[in-house]
Amino acid sequence: MTKDRIILGIDPGTIVMGYGVLNITANKPNVVSLGILQLNKYEDHYLRLRKIFERVTGLIDEYHPDELAIEAPFFGKNVQSMLKLGRAQGVAMSAALNRDIPIFEYAPLKIKMSITGNGQASKEQVAGMLQRLLHIADEHMLPQLDATDGLAAAVCHYLQTNNPLPEKKYTSWKDFINKNPGKIKKP
Repeated sequence: MTKDRIILGIDPGTIVMGYGVLNITANKPNVVSLGILQLNKYEDHYLRLRKIFERVTGLIDEYHPDELAIEAPFFGKNVQSMLKLGRAQGVAMSAALNRDIPIFEYAPLKIKMSITGNGQASKEQVAGMLQRLLHIADEHMLPQLDATDGLAAAVCHYLQTNNPLPEKKYTSWKDFINKNPGKIKKP
């Protein structure tokens, strides 16, 4: 049985940072919190980074996550945007490191693939699938898709690390046959 745990998912950004908190109890995920940090009201980029650090630290102190799942920056054409996104991610990671929270990083394609089965899925498709998968009521869904992107990182981590069946290890085909006699059909 996998131990109960809390996963904090972060979609880093310097304009909007999304987050979701997932509680795993008896191998079943439940949404604890979903939200955003709106940063465009701050002109100074360094002040935005400070606000990200403070908010992630606050989320850690409030929910006591066991792990942080964060979306990795994607490679785009705008180098300045990538640098800013990387800084936002680094600051969120620093907050987790400051509280000894293990960090797991996932590419956007991996997150979309794990949630929808399509690495090219839209933000709306990811949000819709999360709503169905986690039974999130319409009134708890936020219009900003950054929040569901943060939750998607947490769900992706849950799906990547959750193994409800004990892992079977085999040393050879003969070992497999001995441990699985019902799976072998003889002519």
